[in-house]
Amino acid sequence: MTKHNLTHHLLEHAIRISGISAIVFVALIFLFLIREGAPAFVEVPLADLLAERWYPTEEYFGLRALILGSLLVTVGAAVISLPLGLATAVFIAEIAPGWVREVLKPLVEVLAGIPSVVLGLIGMLVLAPMVRQLTGAPTGLTALTGSLLLALMALPTVVSVSEDAIDAVPKSYRDGALALGATRWQTIWRVVVPAARSGVLTAMMLGIGRAIGETMAVMMVTGNAARVPTGPADLLLPVRTMTATIAAEMGEVAQGSTHYHILFAIGIALFVISFVVNLAAAAVVFRQVKRSERVLS
Repeated sequence: MTKHNLTHHLLEHAIRISGISAIVFVALIFLFLIREGAPAFVEVPLADLLAERWYPTEEYFGLRALILGSLLVTVGAAVISLPLGLATAVFIAEIAPGWVREVLKPLVEVLAGIPSVVLGLIGMLVLAPMVRQLTGAPTGLTALTGSLLLALMALPTVVSVSEDAIDAVPKSYRDGALALGATRWQTIWRVVVPAARSGVLTAMMLGIGRAIGETMAVMMVTGNAARVPTGPADLLLPVRTMTATIAAEMGEVAQGSTHYHILFAIGIALFVISFVVNLAAAAVVFRQVKRSERVLS
């Protein structure tokens, strides 16, 4: 076997082992969560798990308030970050001058690297008082504050991935649209962005996944009140998310207790939600690739 063939053989096996290892690690994490969280579904009736009240010291383990609180904060963050992120990506890729682009792209990447606890401190000291003053809410530690902070944290992911997808659209698409009489804005919104649809949708899914899984910053700015939100007006009231509950209570719970198993059951729910979001993103990309192949053929 020649040196070139040996290198190729080793690289092929290294890539295969890396791919298999990633699947094995994810499977082991899920099995660990199942082992620690499955007893919760035996120890607590399903009706009690779906109840409204979360008060573990009194044996109330209703998860509805935590699930709906997480949903409210995540949807609020998605509504803010997704259109703003796409617009920012279009500006950087298609409109901004070269020197502006060279400044904005590194700034976006730096924003993604700021630790969540630092952003949480900024949210507590700056964003929460601002929300309280502008809305007249009794406290600034609300679901709206959490949504704004999560939107800020998801924004770099949405902008970076969307900008790369838009930048990868061939120049011939733009030239063809302009040659047919389309304006610059028509070219961007009706040709370039649709051509980058798979990358943009992937960016949005990744941004939502980042918002769902965030812990420390959300715990610092949402007020941590386990109450069931009933409508948009609850954006101005405190809520508690699933991730914040795990982070706040896991260090104090007795190992092997019902409370302990319930927290791992929450982890199972988060794992499944994240898996579904990533699976949806992969399905969108795969469908777009297959559609492109059919068009080219």
